[in-house]
Amino acid sequence: MSLDLQTQIPIRSNVSLAGLTSMRVGGAAEYFISPRSSTELAESLAWACDRNLPITIIGAGSNLLISDRGLEGLVVCTRHLRGIDFDEKSGQVTAAAGEPVARLAMQAASHGWSGFEWAVGIPGTVGGLVVMNAGAQGGCAADCVVSVETVTLTGETKLIHPQDLDFSYRTSALQGSSLLVTGATFKFQTSGDSTAIASDTEAKLKVRHTTQPYHLPNFRSVFRNPLPQFAARLIEDAGLKGYQIGTAQVSELHANFIVNLGNAKASDIFSLIEHIKSVICDRNGVVLETEVKMIGHF
Repeated sequence: MSLDLQTQIPIRSNVSLAGLTSMRVGGAAEYFISPRSSTELAESLAWACDRNLPITIIGAGSNLLISDRGLEGLVVCTRHLRGIDFDEKSGQVTAAAGEPVARLAMQAASHGWSGFEWAVGIPGTVGGLVVMNAGAQGGCAADCVVSVETVTLTGETKLIHPQDLDFSYRTSALQGSSLLVTGATFKFQTSGDSTAIASDTEAKLKVRHTTQPYHLPNFRSVFRNPLPQFAARLIEDAGLKGYQIGTAQVSELHANFIVNLGNAKASDIFSLIEHIKSVICDRNGVVLETEVKMIGHF
């Protein structure tokens, strides 16, 4: 139900979060909002701060494992913060936090702008892309980010530049920070052949769709690669492809993916992740770290 607030912001209570994650699991949010404007966002943050409620930010939910018990406080989903603006003079493009990464990649390709083709298969949003320094096929967010627009929990806006983001493999200074990403500006190469770039983008998307289990609910990669080794190779060599707990399964197509075969619970997936970590540690002496962020009580 919606709350009767003096601010008239559309905050709801007891909202299931399972449908907002790519794995399709998780309990309910105590309070929930998906703001459609910076005003709604600021008002909802102020509402939660006034009540000393914890605040959790989610985007596309593509790398989140939310507890079956749900989340206390206010959950803010940024997927309705949308907009892409191409600046032809500067060769820069600014995208709102809720824009799907794949959509930005396709639009950049249609403009004949190159340097973002690698991102076309990433299932998350722009906000998650920069927070996680997400990457694929040799590229990552750090390669092209010019600046990141953020807001504090008290509503103060801050523009952050790459030198202050501490980008490294699949992480940034924004991970674990209380700052909320509202948008980012990227720099691409602008003098390319739009037909060739679009073709390359489509080819990269096809590769991901044929080598990764996009036909089933999944997180994308579960573990960071323990360079110079690869998590998928370690898991496959351990004979864990196809291993199941409940209906959570190590993908038979790509060993660094866990898929939901139908009715998996977050607890099943959590247990499967812990089992994989234990097996690889015992077998190889390698401690795998998750790209997946686990929130709530497990």
